[in-house]
Amino acid sequence: MVRRIHRLKVRAARASDVGCVQRATAPTLSQSAGVLRTPYGGLGALFVVCCLLLAGCGKEPSTSAGDAAETTPSAPPGNATVRIAAAADLRFALEEVAAEFNKTKPDVKVTATYGSSGNLSTQIANGAPFDVFLSADRSYAHRLVEQGIAAADSEFVYAIGQLALWVPSTSTLDLDKLGIKAVVDPSVRKVAIANPGHAPYGRAAEAAFRSFGVYDLVRERLVLGENVAQAAQFAESGAADVGVIPLPLAMAPAMQHKGRHWVVPCEAFPRLDQTGVVLRSAADPDAAKRFCQFLSSQRCREILARFGFLSPEE
Repeated sequence: MVRRIHRLKVRAARASDVGCVQRATAPTLSQSAGVLRTPYGGLGALFVVCCLLLAGCGKEPSTSAGDAAETTPSAPPGNATVRIAAAADLRFALEEVAAEFNKTKPDVKVTATYGSSGNLSTQIANGAPFDVFLSADRSYAHRLVEQGIAAADSEFVYAIGQLALWVPSTSTLDLDKLGIKAVVDPSVRKVAIANPGHAPYGRAAEAAFRSFGVYDLVRERLVLGENVAQAAQFAESGAADVGVIPLPLAMAPAMQHKGRHWVVPCEAFPRLDQTGVVLRSAADPDAAKRFCQFLSSQRCREILARFGFLSPEE
């Protein structure tokens, strides 16, 4: 009996040493039996548990990576955040707009999520946490007003959208000569547009095809992107031979360096009144309204014009 007690003390001392240096050997989970096993057997498990408890004493509790991912840091006192759901054609222009806005309102942080106007409006209707919605047309923004989700007095047109036909620089198509009829050239197999089901620019592309009398010929060649950014990606990557996309995306640096474009006449498709609204659920309505007011300013109009948008007055 004495020898057995002595052996247990030796095992406890060894387990304690392991716990102090290596934070104890991690238990292993037997998936087949569904039980917790330790390298020390039944009595040894008690010593391991004790060592783990002792090793944790005197230390502040830590936050796991999972907890951190679910926690949103609080904004510093006096600061506000404007969360924008924006049509994908604004991806490049909005970055500069937000930077310019922050020069006059450094206490307001602007974040943006991009997508098709239809999908974004559905997410907002289902409770997605945004403060401002910038649609590529009026219909989706106005629908939120009719549903009582956006404030009626906040609805405004911030720009007029333009459409362009884009081809890679390796293409032999003469855009100046063919115009939009380039989409039915024998060398063209795939034409990328945004999904007309939820993207205003996709519907504009279809309307332009009909206006020029080529819709029936191009219909079987169409490749639909989830939004205009994906349609542009299809054309840029070679998955499509031609892309009919927003002019602001065709003018983006990456697209300009890799290809060339032709601007579709505005008369060929319904006017794209790109419309913004402030949502009634906005966390900071005043900050959201200040940003929308800036979008209507002359300075902002100049920025948007450089990216291919027209002014609402045009």
